[in-house]
Formats: sequence, C-alpha cells, structure tokens
Amino acid sequence: MTPKTLLCLLLGFAALPTLAANDANTAPHAPGIESKGYVWNQKDKDETEALSRTGDPVKGKAAYRVCLGCHKDNAAGQPDADFPQLAGQHKTVLIKQIIDTRTGRRDNPKMHPFVAGEVLNLQEIADLAAYLNSLPIPTTNAKGDGKHTDRGKIIYDKDCAQCHGDHGEGNASGFYPLVASQHYGYLLYETQQIRDGGRRNANPKMVNIVKKYSDTDLGYVADYMSRLAPPARANP
Repeated sequence: MTPKTLLCLLLGFAALPTLAANDANTAPHAPGIESKGYVWNQKDKDETEALSRTGDPVKGKAAYRVCLGCHKDNAAGQPDADFPQLAGQHKTVLIKQIIDTRTGRRDNPKMHPFVAGEVLNLQEIADLAAYLNSLPIPTTNAKGDGKHTDRGKIIYDKDCAQCHGDHGEGNASGFYPLVASQHYGYLLYETQQIRDGGRRNANPKMVNIVKKYSDTDLGYVADYMSRLAPPARANP
C-alpha cells in the first residue's frame, strides 16, 4: 500500500474524493470494441498477473475500504444504474473489469481513481476479488415491476443462458458474470450500453445478440435476471 493510499485511509477517505475529482478527466483511453482488430478479453500483462495470484480474503476486506462508499459495506451496491452488487461475483470477472477500467478499455471515470495503481496494486486486486467472491449474495436487490417476467424468461433462455447459465450463475472460466440478483437498473443500463456501443470492453458476441432487442425487451429480461435466486456460492 502506497503512502498516498495510507494517508487516505488514515484521514477517513477525506482525500479520496479530491483524488477522484483530479483523476476523473485523466483516466486512460485504450482501444475497445470500436477499434479494428478488437479482441474481447485479450489478456494484458497486469490482468494475467492478477489472475495468477492467490487472493487473501482477509487482506481483500482491507482493500475493499476504498470501495465501500459506493458499493456499501456488504458489497450490495445501490439500486441505481451506477453501482452494481459485487458480493459473490466471480473472481475472474472482478479482476477483468477492474483491470479494464484501470487501463481504459472500460470507461468508468468514477471508479478509475479508486483502482489506479497508486491505490491498488495487483496483489490487492487479487485479494479484493477473493473477498468479494466470498461474500453471501444479498437478495434485497432492486427489481423491476414484475409484470413481464414471462417474456423476460423467453429472451433469457433463448439468448442469455448459453453464457450466463440457466440460473444466472455465470461462468468463471469464461469470464461471464453472475447476473442473478443483480440490480435491475444496472442490468438494464449495461445491456443498453453493450447494444449501443457505450461499453467498449463488451464481448462482440453479446453485442450481436442484444442489438436486435428494444429497450422494452431489455427491461423485461433485466427484470427476470434481477429476480433469479443466487447460487449458494458463486464459482470461484
């Protein structure tokens, strides 16, 4: 942990908002899906290194202190579209998304300052992923109105289950996230972003699948996913 990070912790994170404000306009921008020759989940040195390390959940809990202001103390996130539930998520997914944000393949200026190299090193990222994966998955997540989950299930079974699992459990080895019991607003926003090109680290396979769906249909499937019961423990 760097002296700058330690100072932020000792000051009760008073310095972190300033750090975020200063870095929000300087987040890196790496080529993404808009670029010719883009390859989804093409490994880079940092991602490979973080994935190779054994995470320590106890140390990960300490590393999580820079995240709890937005994602809350039980990693349940918030019901809006900005802060997803992280508890129980696959370690591979967490590491990939952190590294993609850090390198600029995924645009998230709010999150970038908190995962930059001066705040979290690669071992701390592995520890953080291990801690989050170990947490029980809350079922108090925000859901839609529940009026069209039958249509949502049809869409999910047809086009989503092959990657995200029959029950929304995801696939750790495939880097496909757990979507069961995720916040409705986040699921809807991210699928819209993937469809419309705003999620630059998106899997082209998923882009091709969701581009045929309207906002209304994406809302139905997001509501369905938000209501899926989480597995007892997500796969590592």
